[in-house]
Amino acid sequence: VTRDEKEEQAIRRGEYRGHNFPDFVERWDRTTFRAVGYALSATTTFLAVVPVAVHHYHRLDEMTTTTMMISAWPSFLPAVFVGGLTALYWKVGIENVTQREHAILRNYPVIGNIRYVLETIRPEVRQYLVESDTDGRPVDRLSRSLVYSRSKGCDDTLPFGTRRDVYAPGYEWACHSMYPRRAVPDEYDYDEYDHDRGGTRGRRATIGTAEFGTTRPYSASLLNVSAMSYGAISDNAILALSAGARMGRFYHNTGEGGVSASHKEGGGDLVWNVGTGYFGCGTTSSDGGRVFDEDLFRETLSESPTVRMIEIKLSQGAKPGHGGILPRSKITPEIASARKLPYPPLVDCHSPPGHSAFSDHVGLIEFAARLREASGGLPVGIKLCVGDPRDVAGLVRAMVEVGSGPDFVTVDGGEGGTGAAPPEYSDSVGLPLEEGLVVVRNLLTGAGIRDKVRIVASGGVTNGFSLVRTIALGADVACAARAFMLSLGCIQALKCNTNRCPTGIATQDRELQYGLDPEEKSHRVYNFHRKTMDAAAEIVGTIGHDRFSDVSDMTNGRPRAVPLAASDIMRRITEGEVKTLEDYLPSVEPESLLRGCGPRNLQEIWDGTATGAKRSAIRWIY
Repeated sequence: VTRDEKEEQAIRRGEYRGHNFPDFVERWDRTTFRAVGYALSATTTFLAVVPVAVHHYHRLDEMTTTTMMISAWPSFLPAVFVGGLTALYWKVGIENVTQREHAILRNYPVIGNIRYVLETIRPEVRQYLVESDTDGRPVDRLSRSLVYSRSKGCDDTLPFGTRRDVYAPGYEWACHSMYPRRAVPDEYDYDEYDHDRGGTRGRRATIGTAEFGTTRPYSASLLNVSAMSYGAISDNAILALSAGARMGRFYHNTGEGGVSASHKEGGGDLVWNVGTGYFGCGTTSSDGGRVFDEDLFRETLSESPTVRMIEIKLSQGAKPGHGGILPRSKITPEIASARKLPYPPLVDCHSPPGHSAFSDHVGLIEFAARLREASGGLPVGIKLCVGDPRDVAGLVRAMVEVGSGPDFVTVDGGEGGTGAAPPEYSDSVGLPLEEGLVVVRNLLTGAGIRDKVRIVASGGVTNGFSLVRTIALGADVACAARAFMLSLGCIQALKCNTNRCPTGIATQDRELQYGLDPEEKSHRVYNFHRKTMDAAAEIVGTIGHDRFSDVSDMTNGRPRAVPLAASDIMRRITEGEVKTLEDYLPSVEPESLLRGCGPRNLQEIWDGTATGAKRSAIRWIY
């Protein structure tokens, strides 16, 4: 009789249990639990009685019972150990059987706890023992290791060749030139402009449009720290990021939690993120809503001289269109000060889904102009995760008609990170960064105002190539949050929403914050930025360009020089198909939408916005 035949016979008799651990667990029940408990109790009694009997038999006439017990105490250690184990076994088992929340524990007392132990340690086991160098999420091991090496100033070279599968769909690479050029020079002088080309040279981009009323344009690094709110990350983390930004001359976005004391102490350039809660520039109305207060806005600016730009947050990639509530019990004096809330708080702090200061495109443009004037001419932009592209088309069309608008648009992707978000929003709401960036790029270009509005791409940058790729797709400036958190020492423990971040970054626990030394970590932030920019500049030179893209370098809407472009980056679509990013995500001709000759799908979006037509099921990205 073969083995298969034996198994079939066992199955017919109802005796087949399988050969792995889960099938063994199925044999465990409350009766088995009690039987094992009785056996442990009997064993404990036996181990306690045997030493007494042995000593009593051998030395009965030589000592008293008390003396005998004292001399025999080492023999009772097994009984003590097994007795403690037995007591714990009964305690856990009885609690499991009597509790009502978990069916597994009621049916499989004691042993059912193994499941919850394994669930608890699963992320660590996967990260350190299971995952490969390239399949970690949201940041893979290779990328994390590169950030760690560069931030610490260690050797960041790769031995023995790439670990990437160069024939897998999605693999990307830069098209190098036979005649490479010198890497783009590092120029930090804010006032040094290339007047022949009309823009800041080197590794910076000028943000601010005089036609929109901006009188204090800002020269931004091509890589900056993306929005992370005070409260979501710790005081020490913010201090380290701000100090690193000061050393490297790049900006640090405050996030919508307001401008905190740590932001100011670090001394780095700040982009003040004004969200729907108007923290630092708003008050609470009688109905509990948040309303903008221009006097508070001016007050915060006067207290924060390092604020260089204002960003109106419409949505973020991790949870677009989702508000939040900070219970008053969690509002500390520091949070109240940063958000300009009364302390002690009388009500919960609300961050609604939408703004109360405006409700349409024209209202948004007017609000941006109001902030620009109140700030003394600082650049004012917006941040959004693209949802319905018709909304973006409507805003761009309103900008064309009004003749004003935001100085920059920060595009966040649906894959963006946050401290805590509903899984449905993180997983299934909002366009990914690549598609959102292309939508904004093509709409601004097709409307003829791309030379007036800078595009900031938020997220996805962990190395020089990802920065080059982002700029090639149409961004003028890039920001990163997770990469800079990794430079601070983040180990991707995925505990951001528990207040138990082991590295002291995403926590308000003072004991955990102690582990993060702001002075040491600020140098790591600076090192990561500098080495990433150096690597990106070298790639640009290798491709054959002497500078990054600069959209201010245009005449009549057309570039006067050949900038870094999407055609410089290749992507493997399938095993036998390769395209440039320009072929995969085509750009449009300047003003083509105004003339009615843009790509069919994009033109339908533009025209549909103009006529108020209903949303149609067309391929609208390009």
